[in-house]
Amino acid sequence: MKNTATREKLIETGAELIGQHGYNATGINAVLKTCGVPKGSFYHYFSSKEEFGLAVINQFAAAYDAQLAELLEDTMTPPLERLRRYFAAGREHMHSCNHATGCLIGNLGQELSGQSDTFRDALDRVFQRWEHRLVGCLKGAQEAGELSAALPADTLASFILSGWEGAILRAKTLKSVVPMEQFEAILFQQVLVPPESNVGSA
Repeated sequence: MKNTATREKLIETGAELIGQHGYNATGINAVLKTCGVPKGSFYHYFSSKEEFGLAVINQFAAAYDAQLAELLEDTMTPPLERLRRYFAAGREHMHSCNHATGCLIGNLGQELSGQSDTFRDALDRVFQRWEHRLVGCLKGAQEAGELSAALPADTLASFILSGWEGAILRAKTLKSVVPMEQFEAILFQQVLVPPESNVGSA
């Protein structure tokens, strides 16, 4: 249990520091100093910084995927309302970190995709899992008659994820959630529209 706790502490600290400073600017010594763990312990758990970085990605992605499942697969809530809750959770996170960290996976994608195929492939797999969650929610909205089926759910999911990640990046640079709010507003007004037969029926 102690060994597992030390490894988890290293990963948790690494995620926090990498979120603040980036992967390349986060040294192993900084992680160890913050944790209060001797250097030999690091190499007991990880053979390299790259392996450590992959562990950070995998643990963060697993935790976030569980959050996505809770938000997007709540069958007691209408599908498009689930999507609004997903966006609200993203804005709340941005407020809580004072617009400093944004999305760890998105940040690493920008920093590392051109440097390492290993990281690029790992990050792409994470994004694909997130898209899959969105696809399920959007298909549910189409089947419930909330959303037009003019565009396939997988196309919409890819568009939403790409646009939302861009809005998060812009929110960081502006120190404001306004770009995230604007993306959501336009998305629901212009893209996630009901079937034509339902328009104006209320």
